[in-house]
Amino acid sequence: MEILYFLEGLRMPVFDVFFSLITHFGEETLFIIIGLLFFWCIDKKEGYYLLCVGLLGTVVNQFLKLLFRIPRPWVRNPEFTIVESARAEATGYSFPSGHTQTSVGVYGGIARWTGKSLLSTLCLALCVLVPLSRMYLGVHTPADVGVSIVLALVLIFAVHPIVYKGFETPKTMRALLGCMTLLALGNLAFVSLYSFPADVDADNLAHGIKNAYTMLGCVLGLLASYEADRRYIRFVTKGSLRLQAAKLIPGMLLLLAIKSGLKAPLYALTGGHYVADAIRYFVVVAFAGCLWPLTFPWFSRKFGK
Repeated sequence: MEILYFLEGLRMPVFDVFFSLITHFGEETLFIIIGLLFFWCIDKKEGYYLLCVGLLGTVVNQFLKLLFRIPRPWVRNPEFTIVESARAEATGYSFPSGHTQTSVGVYGGIARWTGKSLLSTLCLALCVLVPLSRMYLGVHTPADVGVSIVLALVLIFAVHPIVYKGFETPKTMRALLGCMTLLALGNLAFVSLYSFPADVDADNLAHGIKNAYTMLGCVLGLLASYEADRRYIRFVTKGSLRLQAAKLIPGMLLLLAIKSGLKAPLYALTGGHYVADAIRYFVVVAFAGCLWPLTFPWFSRKFGK
């Protein structure tokens, strides 16, 4: 907590605004946008790589949160204050940091892909600034951030050769996606069946169960997308800037509309059970990986290659 108190003493309005902006670079929506930008428009292999790193990291992150159940800094030390604008997104237990896991995994993965370039430098800067923002805002400790950085780095270097080899030998990719599915099922079994102590925070437990169903839906959607594309679709990512914009913008808007629009009906159909989140995110990922790419040949004819 000494480091957090030190950063608390450095706070001023301009830094509050800066780090509140920077911390958004570790959020789920931006991860989806970046992952699909690569997946649809830049490099399909890199898209799978970033999505696998992000999803694997999230499954491990959520498992560790409920395994250790470490409260947020201001809960552990009531005298400690946070930047209030960060409170709404600081849900669930504190350890490890989800924003850090996502940002280092995604931007570190892009930096590995680009090599020495301005983009790589910017990505590496975000790998430092987003974790720092979580501590400056007061929503995570150095331990929360440090463990997430290590986990993300392990995934960056471990997943890359598997995904890239998987495009030459499909059984390798199937093995990776199969392991991801087993991990997601294991995490769901843990949060659903483990006998948590009576003092467990009910909201944090509910948040963890919801995330476990969500991650299972995402991983199953990615597995279905890989098989459909490998066997039948085989979509091409390359194209003119005009073509890429035509694919990306309406596809992203439709995806976000599906993600938001399915929530209420599925919760109604399932009686409010979190299985609705598994179904919803499976549909979202399957739309991104199976259905929307079916329109790419039409876009190519309409807007040119």
